[in-house]
Amino acid sequence: MKLQRIRVEQLRQFREPLEITGLAPGINLFTGPNESGKSTLVRAIRAAFFERFKSGSIDDLQPWGDSSASPSVQLAFDWQGERWELSKSFLKRKRCDLTIAGRRYSEEEAEEQLSGLLGYQYPSRGASKTEHWGIPGLLWIEQGSGQDIHESITHAGDYLKSALGESLGEVASSTGDELIGQVTRERAQLLTATGRPANDYAKAIQQHAGCQEQLDSLSRDISTYRDLVDQLETLRQLQHEDATRPWERYHQQAEQATARLAEVQGWLQAQARARLELQHVTESQRLCRDQLASFAKQQGDLEQRARDRQKAIEALDSQETRRAGTESRLAQAKSAYQAADRACRQTRQLEHRHRLDSELRQLDLDLAQTEETLKQARTLQAQQREQQAQLHGNRVDTAMLTQLRKLGQQLAELDIAQQAIATRLHFDLLPAQHILLGDESLTGEGQRLLMEPADLDIPGIGKLKIQPGGEDIADLARRRRIAQDKLTAQLNEAQAESLSHAEELGERHRGLREDIRRGELLLGSLAASGIDDLLGRQASGMQRRQALQQQLADLPRPTGADVSLAIAESRLETAREQLQAAEQGVSHFERDHSLASQAVKTAQEEWQKLNDALQAPDRRQRETELSGQLVELRAREAALQESVIRHQKQIEAAQPDILRQDVQRFTRTAETLEQEARQRSLELASLRSKLETLGASGLEEQHAELTLQLRHIGRRRDQLEHRAAALDLLLNLLKTRRQALTQRIQAPLQRHLNHYLQLLFPQSHLEVDEDLQPRLLVRETHGRETQDDFAALSFGAREQMGLISRLAYADLLKEAGRPTLIILDDALVHSDPQRLAHMKRILFDAGQRHQILLFTCHPDNWRDLGVVATTLQSLKPSNHSRPSNH
Repeated sequence: MKLQRIRVEQLRQFREPLEITGLAPGINLFTGPNESGKSTLVRAIRAAFFERFKSGSIDDLQPWGDSSASPSVQLAFDWQGERWELSKSFLKRKRCDLTIAGRRYSEEEAEEQLSGLLGYQYPSRGASKTEHWGIPGLLWIEQGSGQDIHESITHAGDYLKSALGESLGEVASSTGDELIGQVTRERAQLLTATGRPANDYAKAIQQHAGCQEQLDSLSRDISTYRDLVDQLETLRQLQHEDATRPWERYHQQAEQATARLAEVQGWLQAQARARLELQHVTESQRLCRDQLASFAKQQGDLEQRARDRQKAIEALDSQETRRAGTESRLAQAKSAYQAADRACRQTRQLEHRHRLDSELRQLDLDLAQTEETLKQARTLQAQQREQQAQLHGNRVDTAMLTQLRKLGQQLAELDIAQQAIATRLHFDLLPAQHILLGDESLTGEGQRLLMEPADLDIPGIGKLKIQPGGEDIADLARRRRIAQDKLTAQLNEAQAESLSHAEELGERHRGLREDIRRGELLLGSLAASGIDDLLGRQASGMQRRQALQQQLADLPRPTGADVSLAIAESRLETAREQLQAAEQGVSHFERDHSLASQAVKTAQEEWQKLNDALQAPDRRQRETELSGQLVELRAREAALQESVIRHQKQIEAAQPDILRQDVQRFTRTAETLEQEARQRSLELASLRSKLETLGASGLEEQHAELTLQLRHIGRRRDQLEHRAAALDLLLNLLKTRRQALTQRIQAPLQRHLNHYLQLLFPQSHLEVDEDLQPRLLVRETHGRETQDDFAALSFGAREQMGLISRLAYADLLKEAGRPTLIILDDALVHSDPQRLAHMKRILFDAGQRHQILLFTCHPDNWRDLGVVATTLQSLKPSNHSRPSNH
């Protein structure tokens, strides 16, 4: 079976049609993020096969928020050289059509064809469930269900057994079953199905465990009693030591360490004050030195200010020498610009004259064309009036002609109806013979239609009265007269002699309208806004011509020395640039001259300010005071440094950190000793109470009695244990023998399982039970054989074994000539990279024999699968219209 095309519409998020074509015969990989539509496509395929088209319990197929939608799925696939095409619609438009190589099936018949091909069944009512899915339910893995295979195999079991071609029921009814049943029943008296003790065996184990527990409890009580006696003696000895109150000595030592630490704290505070004062003295010295250095620097700055002032005066003199040349260049540039400007204006007037001459020539041509157009428009307008008059006289328009045709058709239909029900009189008379039909004499051979009662006179014989049958013919005659009257009245209104004449009038009416329409179009092309507009344009053109002639008269005429406007404007631009350069030169000169003047003024002010500061009367006194203050500060600094060093030596000798530790150590020691003394007093009272209680219980006697009872129960338990083990061993041997027989019968399935399993676990095999369920994985691990129950495998391993089992079942079905299609929705997401690499080899191998649709949201995991991935985002909604149902 090879799926060729999938098309869905109005199904969940696919409101618009989505179509997938060109599916490969092997692996087809579809990728996309979560909620991109992968599971929706899988659901669509399941609905196409599993859900009855009449079902009303599949609202999950509707697009979200659209209760009026009709979800539809179309599939096309090949099977045994024939093309199968399925079209299925649900809910609002319920329909199912199936075409097989040209043979068509509909509704329930089409659904039965599908279920018989793939091996599944439909529910009697409601939505389809797993128990109905059969073979597709086994081969189509839903998201997150790859590890759950037992239920799928159970529902597909009958089809798989049919594919095996062997009756497994014969194995179940062999003679060995009676012995296995007997051993199983006797084993069940002692063990459960999982091998746990039951009935008398379980009771014996429970009694033995209970007795052993009581004995252990007594042993613990005896041991506890002895330990309590030893503890009591120890506590009494320690209580004699507590009477001397040793913790008070440690309290005194803690107080002494605290007093010494307070003295050291005073030294630390005095040292901190001295360091702070030393910092202030150091900062004051720095300020005095900076002030004295500033006084020394001011004299050097005064000499530099004098040199800067002289340089500024020399720069100002240099600027004065540039004034005359700059002003002369500006005057020359202004004169040249004015001359170029006059020449350019004259050239523009000449250019304007040329443009007006050209416009006048074009205007003359336009006036001549307007005159010709006006003449043609007037001719067309006269034709329009004549055609309108003819059209007004012809009343047979399209509507009237349609009505006449309808009346004519109605009259013809009534004539046909009359002829169909009228009485037909056929006559074939002998030569020279005649009969009378009313007033008409009939001779020879012929036929008459009788619509009304008539008399038939046969000479020499008599008269026949012929009455046409039924009321219908009379009614038809009345209706025909009414239709004839309406047609006649309508023809009179149309001034037509007949229907064919009306047809001619209608054709003439249509031709006139066409001529009028063509005339209107032609007139519109000549005079879109009417003849009055043409006349207005002609008048405006004449006025414009007169204005142009007046403007030309006011403009100068060209001479032989005229240059082009481009040359004149180029010369003007050159003169303008030269003038601009000269103006910029003047501007730069004035700016530089102003800056030089300002520099002279600023240099003079700075020199004068600094000179005034140096000549101030209190400057020398302030300098002397700063020198004396600096000497005092140096002496104070030395005294403070000595004080800081002295306090530091005292503090280091006292070791304040060690003193703090001593306070903590002595205090905690005292508190601990005192607390232990109180605790021992309480423990001593408690021990005395416990010993009194245990001493009166007779523990040794109870221990001896329980020891004898435990031995008796142990012998009973051992006997039952040996019997249970023997029965269990016998049952396992019988089942092993039966399993060997079953494996021979199931050899085809086992062969396919082992083929795939070797690619994942070399030298291993997967056992199946008689119901074709995976039961036991046997493999080599670290050089030794291990056996793992399928249910005990990890989640990822069960998912891998489940996929391998499904592929083996698919191979088995293919060998049996049954169709296979494998769908994997986000499978193997719990496999580690190494296992996943092996599973990809397995899938690629299976893809050589089966078509596989693999949907995943992890495209990177499948990049090396050897197939081109199709992203769901790249699939555009189909623009084709919905195909019709067959």
